[in-house]
Amino acid sequence: MIVKKNADEIQNYLSDASNFRGNPDCVYIPESEEELIELVKKCSWQNIKLTVAGNGTGLTGGRVAETGSIVSLELLNKIIEINEMEKFAVLEPAVLLGEFNTILKQKNLYYPPDPTEQNCFIGATVATNASGAKSFKYGATRKFVEELRVILPDGEIVEIKRGEYVADGYNLLFKTLSGKSIALEIPEIQMPGIKHAAGYYCKKNMDLADLFIGSEGTLGIITKIKLKLIDYPSDILSAVIFFDNEKDALKMIFEARRLSREFKAANNSTSINAMGLEFFDADSLAFLRDEFPAIPQNTGAAVWFEQDYSPENEEKLLEEWMNLIENNNGDMEKSWFATDESDRFKFINFRHAVSGKVNEFISRNNMRKVGTDLAVPDDKFEEFYFTAKKTAAESGIRNIAYGHFGDSHLHLNMLPANEAEFKQAKIIYKELCLSAIKLGGTISAEHGVGKIKREYLLDMFGNERIRKMASIKKQLDRNLILNYGNIFFEDFLN
Repeated sequence: MIVKKNADEIQNYLSDASNFRGNPDCVYIPESEEELIELVKKCSWQNIKLTVAGNGTGLTGGRVAETGSIVSLELLNKIIEINEMEKFAVLEPAVLLGEFNTILKQKNLYYPPDPTEQNCFIGATVATNASGAKSFKYGATRKFVEELRVILPDGEIVEIKRGEYVADGYNLLFKTLSGKSIALEIPEIQMPGIKHAAGYYCKKNMDLADLFIGSEGTLGIITKIKLKLIDYPSDILSAVIFFDNEKDALKMIFEARRLSREFKAANNSTSINAMGLEFFDADSLAFLRDEFPAIPQNTGAAVWFEQDYSPENEEKLLEEWMNLIENNNGDMEKSWFATDESDRFKFINFRHAVSGKVNEFISRNNMRKVGTDLAVPDDKFEEFYFTAKKTAAESGIRNIAYGHFGDSHLHLNMLPANEAEFKQAKIIYKELCLSAIKLGGTISAEHGVGKIKREYLLDMFGNERIRKMASIKKQLDRNLILNYGNIFFEDFLN
């Protein structure tokens, strides 16, 4: 066990990409699962708060310890198995997503969840049910997790295979490896029927795996993961389309979304069926122009899309996309179309660059991030988007809007220039969260709650339902040691 206590040794563990900062006593780095189990038992016996740290790419303060100690799983980073025949992988939690994807591509395999930050730990993506650009077609991390090995807060171990432990209604019974039986009562809470990653997954007849996925390290520490894989797409159509105005760009996304869902429902693989549908407003493009000078001047918006295809349907598919672009006034001359794999990865870097530049901006100005992670039902999204943009514009605070618009999921980032603007931006953020909730949406579609969004989770679910969620943690973590402060305010754990 490596133990770090000196201030200069633990600097890298004091914050995350949101610039939320903490003050831990020390950092433990176990070199094996056995050392980790002993640490968890020690902390449970001595009532020491223990926060599990990912690789610092999160945006909610989830890996930041406000009190107690940190445990970093960075040395539990082995890929145990990649089974090319049965298409699965078994790995430890600190495997880097980008490195995993590189190895899979060499084996012609693909792991579809696509969080923006490729330096994240895969264990952390499971703990937050992360998603990204490809979630429009493939869904979030949850859909690809087949097995988990978890250390519970008392040091007991549970191995979870999908289908092995399924709730009887709202009663969930399972056993640890030592034979200890644990019975949980799952609260009856209506989950939003949209992309959603806020609070515990609570559903009738749910699988035990889904309780730990997205629980943000508050219920146990994941030490081994089995993930489902698919074949790497043989060919991918990729393009960035520029528009004179936002309305045309939105119309194209909404039409592509409708067609994709229709063809998916009909199991039609020869027509439009996008993997991802992403949007950038004019301010986002201006924010990126110094890094990507080929972005046309005076552009009102852009749409990035990808679709996998086979050589047999390439010509038909390309024609359908071209018609869709032209019918919605996309600028064919100025738009970017990938002609090879190199171009495609340039477009992916373009897509990922905007959030990275936002994080650099807030770090450089020593501010906390004020960026929405809001999703609403499809039929409410256009109304919500323009209301959010108007609210932000009227504040006078610099802002950019982009996101996974195929999923009706908006990232509106405010870039305050000083403390006064930061405080004003927080008020606007609250207003936008309440607006999304009123429309039947979620306060966090992919980033989780952590410590930054607890207030808004309370707005979304209300006092009684949050207490019911918190009761699950109290049943599994009686001494309240794991990731204390994530998801729940202290009052809900008393």
